[in-house]
Amino acid sequence: MNDWPEDGGHGRGSANSHPEGARRMRHVQRPQAPQQPPRYDQGYNQDQGYGQNQGYGQDQGYNPNFTQAQGSGYDSGYSSGQVYGGQPGGQQGGGGQGGGRGNVPPPYAPQGPGRPAPDWRKRAKVGSIVLVVGILAWGIGTYAWASSQMRNEVDLSKVIERPSEGDCTTYLIVGSDSREGMSAEEKKKLHTGSAAGKRTDSMMILAACSSGNTMVSLPRDSWVSIPSFVGSESGKQYPARGGSKLNAAYAMDGPELLVRTVEFNTGLRIDHYAEIGFAGFANIVDALGGVELNIEKGFKDKKSGADFAAGEQTLNGEQALAFVRTRYAFAESDLARTKNQQKFLSALANQAATPGTILNPFALYPTLGAGLDTLIVDKDMSLYDLGKMFFAMKGISGGDGKSMNIPISGKAPQNSLKWDMPKVKQLVSQIQNDEKVTVESR
Repeated sequence: MNDWPEDGGHGRGSANSHPEGARRMRHVQRPQAPQQPPRYDQGYNQDQGYGQNQGYGQDQGYNPNFTQAQGSGYDSGYSSGQVYGGQPGGQQGGGGQGGGRGNVPPPYAPQGPGRPAPDWRKRAKVGSIVLVVGILAWGIGTYAWASSQMRNEVDLSKVIERPSEGDCTTYLIVGSDSREGMSAEEKKKLHTGSAAGKRTDSMMILAACSSGNTMVSLPRDSWVSIPSFVGSESGKQYPARGGSKLNAAYAMDGPELLVRTVEFNTGLRIDHYAEIGFAGFANIVDALGGVELNIEKGFKDKKSGADFAAGEQTLNGEQALAFVRTRYAFAESDLARTKNQQKFLSALANQAATPGTILNPFALYPTLGAGLDTLIVDKDMSLYDLGKMFFAMKGISGGDGKSMNIPISGKAPQNSLKWDMPKVKQLVSQIQNDEKVTVESR
């Protein structure tokens, strides 16, 4: 039975010697397949032989009903059985004999999982850790280097008959007229002269207390008793001497006897000792780029080289040294000089102990290098203790504490200054007990 109309075509595989005409199904409209580039099936069909999807079969031969929709492309493997390069059983064809590519992904589809988005929180955490580690390494390295540069030369264990310890940490800060390491040109420039040896040019006690810091200047011309002592070099016992100027103790046996004399006359135990010479003082100021200071009244002094106008100004190393050494330009002589020394040291500490200096290697290293080369301290003083000393001085300039001269009651022999001992004892008691200092002096 055949519903196909005659169409004058020819078919193959009929038993009739005359091929029947081509037939077309009535009322059937085949959908048009999308246009695709031709695909070639070069595989061998085990049952049908070679075929290129042109309608050839083993028994049927040419099939005129094979449409463009069925032959729009060629498979790249065998059409049945084991397909070359594909899955067994014609899985790649997916459309029967000589089918298409089936579910193969598009040629430009991404293969595998996509690249994950960056984890910015993790990156920030790692970056913060690296930064902190770097800062710690730099800080530890700087501390170790600076500690190795300190000159821990004064042995306070050689001081005998010492007072009991108090509640505050006390420092004896000494400015010497040492010209160590200075050339003839530098001595001339800084107006230091060429005297041999060294003497104390300024002395002050700094008490770092929780109740407030106090800086007490000790005039070099103070009339004091020099007690018995053991020589720092010889180890011999020396008897006490009568009244003498305070700076004579330093000239006799250096820092150890000076500490012994201050403790004996005040009753205050000294915890640490720090001394700096002319060159080191000037170099520190220059390393900081100068120190800003307000000079209330201008003055001149040929001996120190001072020549200052009143007002705000920045002092370099040479000018700073002249400022703290001048005494003959003032009616109060040494008492006026000690006030200027306190004022300048507070300003110096205020500028040195700032983040701009401490956290800036280009400012910190030159400043430490300039100071530590000539700064002489006791053997128990660490870099941490030195830092506490500077911050205590800075606190005074910021209003946290007070600066004063040791109370004076009048003149003594050799044009020296006599201490007001009742007030001195009251002052020492307040420092020892960490009380706010209320004692006044001129």
